[in-house]
Amino acid sequence: MSARGTLRDGFGRSLQYLRLSVTDRCNFRCVYCLPGGCPKARGQPLSAEEIARLVRGFAGLGFWKVRVTGGEPCTRADICEVVERIARTPGVRRVGLTTNGHRLASLAAGLRDAGLHALNVSLDSLDRARFAEVTGRDRLPEVVAGIEAAVAAGIPSIKVNTVLLRGLEDTELDRLLDFTRRMPVTVRFIELMQTGDNADFFRRAHLPADEVRQRLAARGWVPQEKSPSDGPAAMYRHPDHQGKAGLIAPYSTGFCASCNRLRVSSTGDLRLCLFGEEQVPLRPLLQRDDQEAELWRTVERAVRAKPESHALREGRCGVARNLAAIGG
Repeated sequence: MSARGTLRDGFGRSLQYLRLSVTDRCNFRCVYCLPGGCPKARGQPLSAEEIARLVRGFAGLGFWKVRVTGGEPCTRADICEVVERIARTPGVRRVGLTTNGHRLASLAAGLRDAGLHALNVSLDSLDRARFAEVTGRDRLPEVVAGIEAAVAAGIPSIKVNTVLLRGLEDTELDRLLDFTRRMPVTVRFIELMQTGDNADFFRRAHLPADEVRQRLAARGWVPQEKSPSDGPAAMYRHPDHQGKAGLIAPYSTGFCASCNRLRVSSTGDLRLCLFGEEQVPLRPLLQRDDQEAELWRTVERAVRAKPESHALREGRCGVARNLAAIGG
């Protein structure tokens, strides 16, 4: 069933993408995620050695793509070592990182040298006042400098993630799209998702992705055929722009049909779906090098219960209290 051969779930989907949270800590207080700051930590995050064993095990199951998430992964002092250990793992061909960008200007070259292939940077506004209002931090200049440093460092794939919130004005949309005119990055607009902690905010702030789709079309952005690296995003191009735009609409029909990912929390719990109920502890199997076969068997058994789809449209978000806890 694995490297054993390709790992498949009960719906025949090939699972090849691991999203690995390395911390549940975050130094931003985004209104849609952690407006009150981080709750009490639920345990020590996986060590660099535990992460290395975990990734070796998943690589043995055919996983070739790993994305490092948080919380905010760059709050870890050893983040470049973590990326390097993952990138050196036989079978892993692509390593990504999702960050709020607050340390990126100083880390970009080191992350590239560690083997980072892909970078996602959260950027919810290019208006300094609105950025501070949404994130709880007046850090827009540092984040933009970090994106520019990542481009200069030559990190191959750079995406900018903007969470869609009610009140996104045309001028703000145009600022974000204009970012792609001069820089070879993809700006992706992500529909706000409900979690256990943000239900009231979701009802007030949710901006349907269809509204932005119509605004992209009015500005001359043309839908593109998706590539495997695009994931769930619908992609758009404009003849006058170096970069691209993307739209991630988790409430759309069929969003989960091509899901190819599993998630592991910062404390080593396997999650079959971002908004699922299941949590399978893997940390006990990461303490010695001779536990890999049992790790394989545990993951293979667990994926039989991977759901066909999330239940967001029914208002059910599983055990996801906030996106920082499992890496969004």
